[in-house]
Amino acid sequence: MQPWYDLPTHRSWLQQQTDGLVEFGRAVAHPMGGAAYLDDDGAPEYDRGVETWITSRMVHVYSLATLMGLPGSRPVAEAALAGLTGVLRDTENGGWFSAVGTDGSHPDEKSAYAHAFVVLAASSATRAGLPGAQQLLADALAVLEDKFWDEEAGKLADTWDAAFSECEPYRGINCNMHGVEAMLAAADVTGDVLWLRRALRVCRFVIEQASAHGWSVPEHYDTDWQPLPTFNDDRRDDQFKPYGVTIGHGFEWARLILHTEAALGLAGLEAEAAGLYEAARELFSSATEHGWAVDGADGFVYTTDWDGTPIVRQRMHWVAAEAVGAAAALARRTGGEQPYADLYARWWDYVDTFLVDHEHGSWFHELDTENKPAATVWPGKADLYHAVQTTLIPRLPLAPSLATAIAEGKLS
Repeated sequence: MQPWYDLPTHRSWLQQQTDGLVEFGRAVAHPMGGAAYLDDDGAPEYDRGVETWITSRMVHVYSLATLMGLPGSRPVAEAALAGLTGVLRDTENGGWFSAVGTDGSHPDEKSAYAHAFVVLAASSATRAGLPGAQQLLADALAVLEDKFWDEEAGKLADTWDAAFSECEPYRGINCNMHGVEAMLAAADVTGDVLWLRRALRVCRFVIEQASAHGWSVPEHYDTDWQPLPTFNDDRRDDQFKPYGVTIGHGFEWARLILHTEAALGLAGLEAEAAGLYEAARELFSSATEHGWAVDGADGFVYTTDWDGTPIVRQRMHWVAAEAVGAAAALARRTGGEQPYADLYARWWDYVDTFLVDHEHGSWFHELDTENKPAATVWPGKADLYHAVQTTLIPRLPLAPSLATAIAEGKLS
């Protein structure tokens, strides 16, 4: 049987999903500049202020939609971009605040996680030709390099205070994961292979750590990059730094490692890609074994303990999105090898049945253990990033990155 992602009818269905998601978020622009947090119906929650990661993700999404020729997308992308060039930017100390409230207040931090998304947003916006995006990209890369990139470690430090005077001792893999995504996108837009090689260095570290931990990725580290396996044991359902093994990141790393391998190939650096494909397969296999339908119901648990025991059993939409994307990437990489093509179809069935909100639009961001909508960890429908990318990845090559591939007419 022909794989779903090769069927014109399925690709048409994927585009319909893209269109619906883009339509859902059209009201995202915040009067302050930037993107608002969206509620269950897609209404902006203006009283929350603006956050850099949400704003950047929405710039990225609507830049992709602009490149796809979806009318009305460019004004949304420009309105969100205005938050990154305006209220969210620290003109005194450089970089971007993690968030700014309606009263102008901001937390005393600058995070690599948020800055990685600024780089991704600026890369996509540059490809889409948004005014000011190219300068924003140059500025964001300079901050990422000067403040967060640790050349000796070959990874990103996690968090500074707002003045960039003190760096926290904590080191995290989540910001580095999105750093890899951003570096790949920036390498495509700027042509600077240095960012590709930096992405590879991070991937190599993750592979080394995962292979030593049964192909589960340790998330938390000390300043010397030694794992902290009990970190946040008292905050097990944390949105960004939960305790234990984060199932969705196993899938996301599998996909990003394949993107890195493909990007090295396009750059004529195939010799540097040795072992990446094999590692991606192992990461995918481990995340599937420990995450999918492990507690008596379909769906992916959020986290597990180090022995594979489910901890936080709520189903997060982004985990399913990354599972679908990783299955699509491996199916492409292997020429349709099983079980990737079958799991791709099976997991889309799950997403359409339980996660897609067919009444109000977008995806439910969280389900309970019985696959009913919940809001204990992720209330509302904050942004569109994971869901939109999942509708695009199956229709694009593994490299170049999304915005560049769409700009080059590679979307099928």
